[in-house]
Amino acid sequence: MPVLARNVVATSQPLAAQAGLDVLRRGGNAVDAAIATAITLTVVEPTSNGIGSDAFAILWDGSQLHGLNASGRSPAALTPERFAGLSAMPSLGWDAVSVPGAVSAWVALSERFGALPFEALFERAIEYAEGGFPVSPITARAWSRAPARFAEYPDFQAAFLPDGRAPAAGETWRFADQARTLRMIATSRGDDFYRGPLAEAMVADARAHGALLTLGDLGAHRADWVDPIAVDYGEVRLHEIPPNGQGIAALIALGILRHTTQAECEPDGADALHLQIEAMKLALVDSARYVGDPDHLDVAASDLLDPDYLGARAATIDPKRAGDPGHGTPRAAGTVYLATGDASGMMVSFIQSNYAGFGSGVVVPGTGIALQNRGSGFVLEPGHPNRVGGGKRPFNTIIPGFLTQAGRPLAAFGVMGGFMQAQGHVQMVLRTVDGGLDPQAASDAPRWRVDGGRTVAIEPGVAEHVLQELAARGHDVVHTEGDVSNFGGAQLVWRGEDGFVAGSDHRKDGQAVGY
Repeated sequence: MPVLARNVVATSQPLAAQAGLDVLRRGGNAVDAAIATAITLTVVEPTSNGIGSDAFAILWDGSQLHGLNASGRSPAALTPERFAGLSAMPSLGWDAVSVPGAVSAWVALSERFGALPFEALFERAIEYAEGGFPVSPITARAWSRAPARFAEYPDFQAAFLPDGRAPAAGETWRFADQARTLRMIATSRGDDFYRGPLAEAMVADARAHGALLTLGDLGAHRADWVDPIAVDYGEVRLHEIPPNGQGIAALIALGILRHTTQAECEPDGADALHLQIEAMKLALVDSARYVGDPDHLDVAASDLLDPDYLGARAATIDPKRAGDPGHGTPRAAGTVYLATGDASGMMVSFIQSNYAGFGSGVVVPGTGIALQNRGSGFVLEPGHPNRVGGGKRPFNTIIPGFLTQAGRPLAAFGVMGGFMQAQGHVQMVLRTVDGGLDPQAASDAPRWRVDGGRTVAIEPGVAEHVLQELAARGHDVVHTEGDVSNFGGAQLVWRGEDGFVAGSDHRKDGQAVGY
């Protein structure tokens, strides 16, 4: 059932949700709760995020929205020539690492909007890292894949597979290195991470492996406050962080659907699903072509969201036949998610990630810092705005979502899970706005996932005759009986008449909590 309360936290791991709730009970606000939850998640769900993650946030401060891009940039010395002869960027090792930004997000949010001392937000995370906690089931399942994936990374094995295996569900896990590192971050307000001994440890390990990260790269990092971008859908407005994130794909898809008959179709019928899937395909190919570091774009976000362009893209959809589209040409010009709300009306949508599970496989010895592999989000294609280069932010899959209505906050939500995220945002909006479902019901409903070309995976729960009709229209329908691991994990906090309605995805270990 959904959770109704005046103060709420929803996230993918129960102990982290409780850590955020504890902060609210101690007089913290929604921002404090979000930071405490995020910090705790680095300990209790290390399979999806860590101290070396990136992060983004959208928050309502009581009067307006703010966006935060805390994703990191590549080392300044990085050039395309380093990858000569490769067909794609590496996904493991130091060359897949960009500067980790999550710590800067915690600091920036606390400094601008926090009510409690920064150090107080680390207490539960340090307690679990030092004293241990029982590993939750879905996290244990993800952890079990690590021995094979990181077989060539001895520092990872020493840190996260100390007995040569992953911990089982219910087994106690403790990691003193993480506790020490979190204490250093807490007492230095992040300075030790970007300019002090932790930065020096990261750079020393990079140097030992022939990597390019320097103290200058870490010291130059900054989290940037940004204005969210948005599109209207019906009576609501969906807000996303602008590129380098993929949130614009959700906006493009909804903008295209406005120009179709989707809202008039039977919910979960073949006509509705066909139009949704086709709009998402168009959005994904456009985001793959045009999204990159905001300082290197060749097409502005506003051009991709121009109503005339979206109408033209919608006109390319054949209502009776699945397509395999290329990108359009507008005019020139493993992740964790959490949502919080407090009794004052403040709301936070926050996401952080190591990208592919534990990330790059790089764990800095003696620190517990597992570094993300966001650098693998670059491309090698000359002339592409997302081409690998020095000091650039790569294409980033993690996106927090936020809905407003008539200029007032309506929902903080997200759907963690790689390229499922923008697709999940679209489906949560359609489920709640068109379908009228509450947050928990919207999360529970079956999802579809575009996998490239005409392939679409669909969860159990969609009528067989609908699946047959989609196949008849040319969709390569993949049935996923019993597999919920690749359809994302939703967390939603909805503004109610007197408080919030919160939901947490059954596909994850987590929960929505409140008081």
